[in-house]
Amino acid sequence: MTTILLHGIGGPSWGALARDAIDWPFPGFCGTAPLPAMTFPALTQALLAAMDARGIAKATLVGHSMGGMVAQDFCATHPDRVAKLVLYGTTPAFGGRDPSFADAFLRARLGPLEGSTMRDAAPAMLEGMFGPDAAPDAYPRALEAMRAVPDNVYRETLRCLTTFDRRADMARIAVPTVLIAGEKDQAAPLKTMQRMAETIPGARLLVIPEAGHLIHLEKPAEFAAALRDALES
Repeated sequence: MTTILLHGIGGPSWGALARDAIDWPFPGFCGTAPLPAMTFPALTQALLAAMDARGIAKATLVGHSMGGMVAQDFCATHPDRVAKLVLYGTTPAFGGRDPSFADAFLRARLGPLEGSTMRDAAPAMLEGMFGPDAAPDAYPRALEAMRAVPDNVYRETLRCLTTFDRRADMARIAVPTVLIAGEKDQAAPLKTMQRMAETIPGARLLVIPEAGHLIHLEKPAEFAAALRDALES
């Protein structure tokens, strides 16, 4: 079964994990053409087109952070094209229902870009993303990926992120689903992923101790083992 890796807002940084999978960058990332408008329906349609172009009838989707949101959106609209879901460090919706939360989030996340570039602002954007004992190369690899995201693409992707809400669809997910969570993740808190696992029928939750939001970089061996467990179960 084909496995498709869906990255987070900081860009692809899968490394060796992509050897046996398709590392699909969002439009606008990795030198690809951006979408006319970055929306979840547009991202889902782009993923569908990419699968069709490769002759992939059904795939396992591994989605990290915003990539997990794309995976949820795709599964809700094209369930017949999904064999399994692996939802990693993600949530079923962005923040709360109060629009002021989104406004404050955008101000905070876009603030470092004011009068600057992604190259200079990236370090500030990675604050709070790592657990206490991340691998030595985790930060440099995340920084390299973040700095490669075009400024305008990052802005549009952030705005898209704030529109996400698939809470009503959690209980309708009908494919095998495994969730991978970092114990210390501040962006996708463990308690949120625990609630997701309880809501999705038959879902399993794998927790990586002391890990933050970028487990595949922080604790690569533990993450690889969890992903292998998820894919083979």
